[in-house]
Amino acid sequence: MKSKQIDFSGGQVRHNIIAAASPMLVAQILNLLYNIIDRIYIGRIPGEGTIALAGLGLCFPIITMVAAFSNLFGIGGAPLCSIAMGRKDDEEAKKIMANAYFMLLSAGILLTIVGISFHKPLLYLFGASDETYPYAAGYIIIYLPGTVFVMTSLGLNPYINSQGFVRTGMLTVLLGAVSNIVLDPIFIFALHLGVKGAAIATVISQFLSAAWVLLFLTRGAALKLDFKGFRPDFPCIRKISFLGTASFMMSFTDSLVQVAANSMLQTFGGDIYIGVMTVINSIRQIAQTPVGALSDGATPVISYNYGAKKYAKVKEAVRFMTQCGFLYTLAVWGLLFFFPQFFIQIFTQESDLVNAAVPSMHIYFFGFVMMAFQFAGQATFKSLNRAGYAVFFSILRKAIIVAPLTFLLPHVAGLGVNGVFLAEPISNLVGGLACYITMRCTVMKELDDPLPKR
Repeated sequence: MKSKQIDFSGGQVRHNIIAAASPMLVAQILNLLYNIIDRIYIGRIPGEGTIALAGLGLCFPIITMVAAFSNLFGIGGAPLCSIAMGRKDDEEAKKIMANAYFMLLSAGILLTIVGISFHKPLLYLFGASDETYPYAAGYIIIYLPGTVFVMTSLGLNPYINSQGFVRTGMLTVLLGAVSNIVLDPIFIFALHLGVKGAAIATVISQFLSAAWVLLFLTRGAALKLDFKGFRPDFPCIRKISFLGTASFMMSFTDSLVQVAANSMLQTFGGDIYIGVMTVINSIRQIAQTPVGALSDGATPVISYNYGAKKYAKVKEAVRFMTQCGFLYTLAVWGLLFFFPQFFIQIFTQESDLVNAAVPSMHIYFFGFVMMAFQFAGQATFKSLNRAGYAVFFSILRKAIIVAPLTFLLPHVAGLGVNGVFLAEPISNLVGGLACYITMRCTVMKELDDPLPKR
């Protein structure tokens, strides 16, 4: 299996970042289709689209937790793999990848068992009502047995990208996304399975992506996944987990915020506002995907050149990533502010839901531009193996700022549901600036020293 590989050590930094980020952008957009397409189709189920969409939204915290553990061992190990390759230590890079996959499999099996065993109390904890529970349960009971496939495709794909095979990484997601697009209408409408059909289509699609990843990493990659004579290396696993904790906490705290938001929206607005949050979360995922792909594309460039001690290229990559992210988020903020109905109607045509979503969306996305600084700071910390900073700022924005404000603001000055949506822009401003300024004052300053601290 042949694939074009990017040489992170040569050429212009911005060209390498674009070359890495472009396929990642396509891949991440396609990855969104796994769940976005589900929401678009489910929102159009005749006579029950709104309540079915709310039910699906209740599953987000569980789905996000699966992604969190995928990031823990996937995104956690990939920068270490890049740094090892930059030092020409391929054996260390292979060891990191093998131990990461061992943990992905172990965590996937555990999450499946726990999720299926406790799905009912969890869904009610997340804000389910007697009306929305059947839809949420119908989806999640089918989705959870495919957790190992999800974690294999999400967790191992960064190791393909870290080797420079970003087009192959894109094809991983393309295979699953196209399968999902084709299978969704068949299972949802043709076979009349509704939300259960959406879950079946997703699991099949993730299985195909997982099979593709394993085929490439065992046969076509420069660094091959090999379990011959494998024994878990717990010091290596600790290093992977420590660095991956930042990405894990970002996803984990996302799940925490979703639970808090659904609970307060159910109290102050009912099922319709859980549907509103489902739509807004979907739009947010679409809106932040390009800036996320940009930072992901910069990560292997930064990590490789840091390992090779080419610090000028590291600083250039950070600057380029930040500037592009700022311009993009500023443009998107304008589009979301002036044309909210266009984006909302991608997911639903029901007038009550659209009318409720427009003002909520204006509040939620206010100051969206500050996300660029959060992404730039987090990506730099992770790329340079500064796990402590990365973990702290992951926790700060969501767990310390958003979650408490989500519970507090609805009770302040009669804000109600508006208070739930207001927590996000406050966290973007405070958390984003704190993360970026700290990055500039610490690791970027150290890179000016000929012998920065490792």
